[in-house]
Amino acid sequence: MRRQRLKDHQQEQHLFRVRIIIATVVAALLLGLLGVRLTYLQVVNHSHFATLSQNNRVRIEALPPPRGLIFDRHGVVIAENRPSHQLELIPEQVRDLEDTLARLGELIRLEPQDLERIQRGLRTSRRFNNVAVKSNLSDEEIALFALNRHLFPGVDLYARPARHYPYGASLAHVLGYMGRINENELQRIDRRNYAGTMHIGKTGVERFYEDKLHGQVGLRRVEANVQGRVLRTLEEQPPISGQDITLTIDVTLQLAAEQALGQSAGAVVALDPRNGEVLAMVSTPSFDPGLFFHGIPQHTYSELMSHPRRPLFNRVLAGQYPPGSTLKPVLALGGLEHELIVPSRSMYTPGYYQLPNYSRRFRDWTYHGWVNMDEAIARSSDVYFYDLGHRMGIDRMSEFFGLFGIGEATGIDLLGERRGVLPSRAWKRQAMGESWFPAETIIAAIGQGYMLTTPLQLASITATLAMRGQRVTPHLLKSHETDMDLPSSERGRNGLQPVTVRRDSLWDPIIEAMVNTMHQPYGTAFRTGRDALYQMAGKTGTAQVFGLAEDEEYDEELVPEKLRDHALFVGFAPADDPRIAVAVIVENGGSGGRVAAPIARQVVDAYLLGDGS
Repeated sequence: MRRQRLKDHQQEQHLFRVRIIIATVVAALLLGLLGVRLTYLQVVNHSHFATLSQNNRVRIEALPPPRGLIFDRHGVVIAENRPSHQLELIPEQVRDLEDTLARLGELIRLEPQDLERIQRGLRTSRRFNNVAVKSNLSDEEIALFALNRHLFPGVDLYARPARHYPYGASLAHVLGYMGRINENELQRIDRRNYAGTMHIGKTGVERFYEDKLHGQVGLRRVEANVQGRVLRTLEEQPPISGQDITLTIDVTLQLAAEQALGQSAGAVVALDPRNGEVLAMVSTPSFDPGLFFHGIPQHTYSELMSHPRRPLFNRVLAGQYPPGSTLKPVLALGGLEHELIVPSRSMYTPGYYQLPNYSRRFRDWTYHGWVNMDEAIARSSDVYFYDLGHRMGIDRMSEFFGLFGIGEATGIDLLGERRGVLPSRAWKRQAMGESWFPAETIIAAIGQGYMLTTPLQLASITATLAMRGQRVTPHLLKSHETDMDLPSSERGRNGLQPVTVRRDSLWDPIIEAMVNTMHQPYGTAFRTGRDALYQMAGKTGTAQVFGLAEDEEYDEELVPEKLRDHALFVGFAPADDPRIAVAVIVENGGSGGRVAAPIARQVVDAYLLGDGS
């Protein structure tokens, strides 16, 4: 019988070698994976995990600077900071964000805009930076969260300064408002200096002087536990507060102007003609600027945007209206400069004007009879100025109006100013590709047609008339902490070329005619100016909203309100020593003498007979 072998040593050795090779490969693969993971953790993501590790013990927090206050010219606070509690979370300390927000929503009502803001904050902020959850918490919400704080790791209450406007809507179009920083604004700001800051000036003074008002961010190194609770402060570099600024606005005059306008849609601008300081700037209707700081509800914003009277629209800067007869004193001065009229020479106005070889009659519903230059301004005779405009021509007329700043921005320290329109042959050819017609010159002579101005431009033009050609730049900044000694008169000039005429005496009959508009029985604003305790120079105006046929007569009672004429008035006082220049427009108000002039009178009374200075 053949003996059987119990072991196959050769096969065992082969199996052993195979197993060794497999084990070696597996071990090598595992070591390789471990090496890749260690490289990823320690090299690629080193800074992230180093921060996480350090944040278990020490973290750096940004200290947002207190925003500068805003005062009126008499030191009255018109924009300030008040403490407001808000809920914030640190993303890296929140394990399950969706669950956390869902449970928070059961305690505190989260609006859709709150959830949108959280998502935007998560996209634009680093995971160790705070993200706002809900602002302006009520006392009840604060107490409710405080009782349940232990259930929400990574979420906490913070006291943040909130912008407050004591005068609300009355100064909204001057101060503007603040809102949360959006993604577009993140591209233009220094993110390091806005660390910890969630709001920025959006419009008005808040936007224009953002750099002065914001300040410099501070830093604080704190020791915290694993839940993120601060145990102690290790080091602190305090923030530098934003600069306080003082505006030229007189808040008492602002309120008086707003009250004078009442419920009408319109604008009032009051300047100091000597230096360009804006004393009052009212656009009605207005809005509450405080609504925007904590995030305005969508339905409220939609109501403001769709409101037919456009409360968000700043009529002073962006409203463009035909100036109407308010420009007749400027055109009369141009006629004197070009020696086309003599103040004492009269012409007969039959109630219409007709160009040579032109069938259309241009109507004048104001006055029929003989008028000289003084009466033409005071009575607001259209025929007199139709004739002057025709003889002057659109080119000389446009050039002379341009000297007063029509068709160009005034340069006020606010954003969003419109330029208006100064029509000319070149302008029409460029804008419309059409030739200029003689009839358009006639219409331009009474401030109608293509010509458009803003209320601020009208106030600036009036200030130039008051100062006999000296032009100033309207401005709102009176002083700030690093500019306390700069004379306001120097700030307002900015190198503007004065309006010069052949003789200084040419200004006298123009200003006298504006005084007679207010104080002579034949003046269109006599009822407004007759009992004034000072002498005021003024000019009424009416701007058509729609055109009339040649023989059609305007009847205000039969015209829908939205198609009624705009009422305008410009003036300055005292006439012999001007301290205030005013422009008023009342949309669809009708007669400038009946509606706009009394508003201007109330404003001037409040300034000259009150505490104005």
